[in-house]
Amino acid sequence: MNRLRIKRIYEAPSPDDGQRVLVDRLWPRGVSKERAKLSEWYKDIAPSSELRKWFGHDPVHWLEFQIRYRHELEANPVAVAHMCALRSKGDLTLLYAALDPVINHAGVLLDYLHAQCR
Repeated sequence: MNRLRIKRIYEAPSPDDGQRVLVDRLWPRGVSKERAKLSEWYKDIAPSSELRKWFGHDPVHWLEFQIRYRHELEANPVAVAHMCALRSKGDLTLLYAALDPVINHAGVLLDYLHAQCR
């Protein structure tokens, strides 16, 4: 089975990353496109601007954010299918810029894709 994982975009690219897809709606500060070594920047799978602003990476909102983001993913089958298609082609690393390695949308997306991509 192809590996699916998350990684901060600020970490150095690695040959075992496979396809590197940025899953943030905004471009990360201080990262050049050359340094990012992306396969793709797929904004459509990121949380909506409204949800992102509401959440604000506030741990108080974390549980509710996960529910709301999963609802957005369920309402966006084209984007989910695109990510599953990428995963079917080989290892896939979802890149994010958030500081917290646990309280961020990429972890929610990772779990969601593990369940959806068969």
